[in-house]
Amino acid sequence: MKSYKIRTLVLFSTSLLLLSSCGDKTSNNEIEKIMEKTMTQVTIKTSVGDIHLELNNEKAPITVENFKTIANSGYYEGTIFHRVINGFMVQGGGLTADMDNKPSGTSPIQNEANNGLSNDRGTIAMARTMDPHSATSQFFINHKDNGFLNHTGENSQGWGYAVFGAVTEGMEIVDQIAEVATGSSGGHQDVPVEVITIESVTISE
Repeated sequence: MKSYKIRTLVLFSTSLLLLSSCGDKTSNNEIEKIMEKTMTQVTIKTSVGDIHLELNNEKAPITVENFKTIANSGYYEGTIFHRVINGFMVQGGGLTADMDNKPSGTSPIQNEANNGLSNDRGTIAMARTMDPHSATSQFFINHKDNGFLNHTGENSQGWGYAVFGAVTEGMEIVDQIAEVATGSSGGHQDVPVEVITIESVTISE
């Protein structure tokens, strides 16, 4: 999480230096436009509170574009956090409250876990099957540093899970979700006993 913030700060500082070299007439709006190309702001409104994230367009362009497309379609509305493991992660974005799979209508994407971003506490990453390049709509937020999920090699064992952003506000909501009671439901393990719904996912361009 710290390294993610540092990289963002360095990028922002670099942008300021480049802009200042163009003259004193550079406006705040121009600076904001440059940053918008690199970062996308997202709000996940859940039944227990809002989670705000910043997605990294530069490091994970395929993953971010896929997430934005699915979010803007309204797909995430009514999906749930269906897998919650305290001290590990909270996962959602693929099942309904009835524990039925909700097809995203999108094709699996290229795994971008080799982008240098780590599965640190508070980062968001794509969930997938054993196939490294099978992610579609499901995502998870790391509840702690999960280094074993990071990319180590371009093979089935080493691809890892692609981080594409991080929580900027609302980590206390993630903590709250992580601490709920869980059980088995619909053939799935670690399902919250009380349904936690994703009411909307809003992209701020």
